[in-house]
Amino acid sequence: MTRKVKDDGRASRWDAHRETRRAELVAAAVRAVDSAGAEVSIADIAAEAGVSKPVLYRYFADKAELHGAVGMWAARQILDAVVDAVLAPAPTRQRVEAGVAAYVETIAEHPNVYLLLVRQHTGGTDPLADGKQLIAATFARLLGDTFGRLGVDAAGAEPWAHSLVGIGESAGQWWLDRRTMSRAAFTRYLSEFVWHALEGTTAEYGVDLSALDRPEIVTPLRKSPR
Repeated sequence: MTRKVKDDGRASRWDAHRETRRAELVAAAVRAVDSAGAEVSIADIAAEAGVSKPVLYRYFADKAELHGAVGMWAARQILDAVVDAVLAPAPTRQRVEAGVAAYVETIAEHPNVYLLLVRQHTGGTDPLADGKQLIAATFARLLGDTFGRLGVDAAGAEPWAHSLVGIGESAGQWWLDRRTMSRAAFTRYLSEFVWHALEGTTAEYGVDLSALDRPEIVTPLRKSPR
């Protein structure tokens, strides 16, 4: 005979507490990386959080899982900034430029965090994998909606979106590592590249991307739930 256990909500309360605590520890990890640099140790992160390493590992199975959680935090920061900029009322090219500027500004606010994540990627497991998938899925939806409104075949939206994510990751790492030009110059070059990639794609289908600025075509896009 199976004994029925009354659900008094303790499991759900523990799950909520665990997620809150994980978020606090991720925030501490971000602060530690900001301060100590991309070579920060787990001991540094635990010290910043005010806990011991064993306590930290109660919430993250290992270093890779912690880095993955920081990667998702970074992805959401980027996604929120870029989507807000792209969906703001403005001519199409200005919105593309604003989206690129928002991306560059976001990684410039936490350069050590971004460099930690991309360097971990080159060394093994990619802590940005889930975050990049989230960004690419959102970009694919936005591109699909945009090209659909222009009457353009949107079947390529997903590979185009992943291409944009790859370009952003590679170019962002190059700029943060080298700093051979100002942020304004880097933003301008990157936004020009992205704009002409999008403009050239629609031109291949015989459509002018600036047609999105016409009142009869412009309709509000909605954010994807995250």
